[in-house]
Amino acid sequence: MQKRSFKQELEDLLNSHVNGMDWDEKSELVKRTLVEIEKEKSDWDQSNKGKSWKDEELRAILSAPPTVANALKFAKAFKRGYGSIEQIYRWAGQGDDVIDEKRPNDSFIQQIKRVRNELNWKSVGMSS
Repeated sequence: MQKRSFKQELEDLLNSHVNGMDWDEKSELVKRTLVEIEKEKSDWDQSNKGKSWKDEELRAILSAPPTVANALKFAKAFKRGYGSIEQIYRWAGQGDDVIDEKRPNDSFIQQIKRVRNELNWKSVGMSS
């Protein structure tokens, strides 16, 4: 298929009627679907998977909203798995009491906690 034909078919599909959806809703659905497909494909370079994280990388991640699209973007940028970015967001959102109960001696979680605090994150159940 030629690029022009593909683009035309995609445009035709986007212009199709979808029950109860206006253009903006269809556009958002397409964006979410594309991100989900891209996430599942996961054939990007993951050569840093399992390696330690730099504070600068964690700062970049924790400075952006925890969306699926951002997690995918950072996974690709830092050559990591999608799940590792999700995990960073999850641990950053935990309160100190949960971290102290579940992973008090985990150096990676402590690194996330330190960077999170530097960025003045407000976490659920955080006792500061």
